[in-house]
Amino acid sequence: MMRGGRFLSGLGYLLLRHPGVRYFTSVRPFPSFTPRKPGVVDSELVQHITMSIKQRRSESLCRVLRQYECKLRPDHLVWVFMNIRGDYKLVLGFFDWASMHRELSLEARCIVIQIAVASKDYKMAHSLIYDFWMKPGLNVAHAYSCFVDRLIYTHKDWGSDPHVFDLFFEVLVQVGMLSEAREFFVKMLNYGLVISVDSCGLLLSHLSSDKEGLKDSLSVFREFLEAGVPWNCVSYNIIIHILCRLGKVKEAHHLLVHMESRGCMPDVVSYSTVTDGYCRAGELRPVLRLLEEMNAKGLKPNAFTYNGILSLMCNTGNVIEAEKVLREMMSKEIQPDKVVYTTLIDGYCKSNNVDAAIRIFEEMQSERILPDSIAYTAVICGLCQSGQMIEAAKRFQEMIEAAPDEVAYTALIDGYCKAGELVKAFSLHNEMIKLGLTPNVVTYTTLTDGLCKQGEVKTANDLLHETCSKGLELNIWTYNALINGLCKAGNIQQAVKIMEDLDVAGLHPDVVTYTTLMDAYCKCGDMGKACNLLREMLDRGIQPTVVTFNVLMNGFCLKGMTQDGKGLLEWMLNKGFMPNSATYNSLLKQYCIRNDMPAATAVYKAMCASGVVPDRNTYNILIKGHSKARNMKEAWYLHKEMVKKGFKLNTSCYNAIVRGFLKKKKYTEAKELFEEMRKEGLVPDKEIYNFFLDKNFDEGNMEMTLELCDETIEKCLASEKLDNGKTLQLLKAYFSANRGTEKPSKLAHWDRICL
Repeated sequence: MMRGGRFLSGLGYLLLRHPGVRYFTSVRPFPSFTPRKPGVVDSELVQHITMSIKQRRSESLCRVLRQYECKLRPDHLVWVFMNIRGDYKLVLGFFDWASMHRELSLEARCIVIQIAVASKDYKMAHSLIYDFWMKPGLNVAHAYSCFVDRLIYTHKDWGSDPHVFDLFFEVLVQVGMLSEAREFFVKMLNYGLVISVDSCGLLLSHLSSDKEGLKDSLSVFREFLEAGVPWNCVSYNIIIHILCRLGKVKEAHHLLVHMESRGCMPDVVSYSTVTDGYCRAGELRPVLRLLEEMNAKGLKPNAFTYNGILSLMCNTGNVIEAEKVLREMMSKEIQPDKVVYTTLIDGYCKSNNVDAAIRIFEEMQSERILPDSIAYTAVICGLCQSGQMIEAAKRFQEMIEAAPDEVAYTALIDGYCKAGELVKAFSLHNEMIKLGLTPNVVTYTTLTDGLCKQGEVKTANDLLHETCSKGLELNIWTYNALINGLCKAGNIQQAVKIMEDLDVAGLHPDVVTYTTLMDAYCKCGDMGKACNLLREMLDRGIQPTVVTFNVLMNGFCLKGMTQDGKGLLEWMLNKGFMPNSATYNSLLKQYCIRNDMPAATAVYKAMCASGVVPDRNTYNILIKGHSKARNMKEAWYLHKEMVKKGFKLNTSCYNAIVRGFLKKKKYTEAKELFEEMRKEGLVPDKEIYNFFLDKNFDEGNMEMTLELCDETIEKCLASEKLDNGKTLQLLKAYFSANRGTEKPSKLAHWDRICL
């Protein structure tokens, strides 16, 4: 086999005769080079030039050939090249000299290209071809035809290295002449030569970089394969990637399987691309099978492989399992990159487990992987959603070095708006403008929503007019924010009117519009109108989301209509609408309020059986419910399971479970949870503080008693009075003993409480 393009064997001829290939079945020979013979005068001139440049090669050619400048014709150049073709350095020197004095013919250029390739100077040959196509005002169609003819004409006698055609093909691709490249490929087949697989791969790569060229890539792959191109792993990977981009993951998998039968072994990239395709399609089972296959073949998955799996698991709510995948990566000494960490951080934030997100974020920093604006924005969004605005602002300040963009600013603005801190929200908006960042329609929609929630509907309208005056086009999200604000302010009728006027504005109500109004009706107890809106949605062909159903479920449960809630859940499952944890949580909460724990347990089991992963709220609701019902065994089990999954109890849940254990006289478990609560920085209620103060006092544990006294002073509300006589006695004794060391303000405050 020759370097570069290869001549077809007998099998190649058979391929050319294949009915699916539209090429000539006979192979042409390359033509012989037959230049015009020089006359006597021309021969003498050529001989003089040849002798001069050979004998005086150390001198400048401009000086040596000055006397011949006006006598040279294109034919003379070819004849001189014939005399010096064995001296490659001399050929290049003479070509450069001639190029400075006249426009050289394509034939002369092709001769030098052939000699350069024969001398293995591929860089020079490539440059000579490329420079030709960079000439201004070139008639591309005519130039292409002439260049191809001259290149073929000079090939047999000036070089005979087929790599010259690979180089020509590659340059056509590089300058964007893709249709000419395909035409050239076919033309070379007619001479029994197949362009090399690397050169053909360049065409595939260029076609695949443009969305419009994806289908052309598939055609080229199929046609060139039939013509005899032995596609390599890189080429197969390009096509596998294209098929996945087009959503044809099963076809990509089929191609992966058949690579080996064509003598090409798939690599990590091949498998990773298919697994990523399945992950994007939401199919985990084939991904796991492919991972097993990779391990069996000794292929080591890389960070890209795992990131697809992590993304899929996070998108389906299985964030705990996603972290297990991260740990598996690290156990195999595969270093997670920024994308892997950011995917997991975002997954935890979206599943309302911000503590776990912060833990992963800090682990990322400890591994000396600098978080980018995407990672910071995910954390800021999560903190804002959980109402931790001080921590969100702190992370935003850290992010200043990573240059926060409009998305990061808008995320924090949204957090401040949701927290009712509009002054800070507008201050950030002004800061954006000073830094040269342009607030977009999402930013203004967020501010509008914040104003509406504070009842500032008129100000929100003014802001929308200002937004329009800046040339920003209001979208359905902006109007939805206004409708939401009106609903929050109790002005449902005006919200309905805006929805009705949307058609006039050229917009149409979407699922968010309907869900917002349904939520308003549910909260004011008008379930009839809420259900009517659901019917109207379905009649208009608008697909409800899980949030829509959650709004209805919450409405039914708030009114104590648990049977209707159960009926809605069954209808969802029958119609193929997948509930989430919030759907089940509404029912669970209502059953727990009614102290109907068998019904709550049945709902929880159905939830797990349907593949819905319990979240933090699920556990808090159930633990609180079981604790109130004195089912402490179940409450304790759920607490352990919750902690294992990375969730934390909230304050009311801690108080409920501690009280439950105290009532059951399970003091060891109660104390463990009490201490756990204190470590988390949560404040137990008055009853629990009183119990442990008395307990420690009775047991003579004065050090702990005094520590709890200090804590009680710091954390109990100033308006509350401790009503336990023994506790009051203890506090008086404590302050009497410490009156010289305590601050006067604290003493005066607790003197009032104790008196």
